[in-house]
Amino acid sequence: MPLTDVAVRAAKPRERSYKLADGQGMYLEVMPSGSKYWRLKYRIDGKEKRIALGVYPAVSLLEARKARESIKDTLRAGLDPSHEKKREKLQRSLERTNSFEAIAREWHGNKKDGWSEGHADKVLKLLEREFFSSLGARPVKDVSAPELLAVLRKIESRGALELARKAMQAASQVFRYAIATGRAERDPVPDLRGALKSRAVTHMKRVGEAEVPELMRKIAAYDGDLQTRLALQLLALTFVRTGELRNAEWSEIDEAKAEWRIPPEKMKMRAQHIVPLSTQALAVIKQLRDLNGNWPLLFPSRSNAKKPISENTVLYALYRMGYHSRMTGHGFRGLASTILNENGFESDWIKRQLAHTEQNSVRAAYNHAQYLPERRRMMQWWGTYLSGAADVAASEDVSQHTNH
Repeated sequence: MPLTDVAVRAAKPRERSYKLADGQGMYLEVMPSGSKYWRLKYRIDGKEKRIALGVYPAVSLLEARKARESIKDTLRAGLDPSHEKKREKLQRSLERTNSFEAIAREWHGNKKDGWSEGHADKVLKLLEREFFSSLGARPVKDVSAPELLAVLRKIESRGALELARKAMQAASQVFRYAIATGRAERDPVPDLRGALKSRAVTHMKRVGEAEVPELMRKIAAYDGDLQTRLALQLLALTFVRTGELRNAEWSEIDEAKAEWRIPPEKMKMRAQHIVPLSTQALAVIKQLRDLNGNWPLLFPSRSNAKKPISENTVLYALYRMGYHSRMTGHGFRGLASTILNENGFESDWIKRQLAHTEQNSVRAAYNHAQYLPERRRMMQWWGTYLSGAADVAASEDVSQHTNH
């Protein structure tokens, strides 16, 4: 007689396990612990086998019967349900291993040692925030161009067009890694060419060369925090990235050699970078040492000396001086590049001093000292140029006040 829900629910444990038959080989096995297991007996190739259908009450009587019918269909097709169950379990395991998220994390793990910690963190957060919730569980080989475009459209809808472009680039690298490791056959990103919104290319905001004297005068006269003024001056004189400036440590500064050696882990592409220090930069560093020499960082946070100043410190100071939407900390890099090129310095020297990305990682590891004598001369010229510009602006300001 087939089982009923009442009979299944009322079945009590005994000293030994026992079975309650439902028919067609299916039964409920009640264990001494009180656990109740659905099982099915079947025969294939003359051999009797058993297969588990689930645990009651997580699997109801009705659900167990549906599972029984599915297994009967498998038997009628001449397949062994136990083998099919193992195959499906393996397939699910492979799909989890080869999911977009799993492949993306594996790709990121292989790449991060070649990146700065900050860049690696940004890439991972981008993947986690934009892709994993919608595509993370999908087998990477099954992700289609329309699925990917739907994710990118959500980013675009926030007005983050540049972020959408970076997200698409990151996804493409994940797909190419999956292809290289034999877990996908193609990258759907090229199918999206022209599908994303575009905006006019805008370079990092910066003033023109004619405005440099006034900018340097305002920095010299900055009446806010002394540490912030010194940060602005050192950034202008060295044109490093703002993250490299903020995280500078005294252990990296060699005043006797007039060098600042930024270690690989702080650089975007994990290669040491040497910044020759002009006499003007050394003068700023001397003031900094008097101010912050007892701390590991050149620019410690006022709230926690173990941490650097905020990434917005320099930007907000420029805003306060009247340069909102006209100048950023990063703008000093473009400004230096333009003026140095226009004054006849070799582009290779300038590129090396800007620590522009070296595509060959082996070359990058050995190029930190490339053109160093030439770069020393160039950086001293730059220091003299900026200090002269500030002096000219200051004298003109005095002259204007005198005439009035």
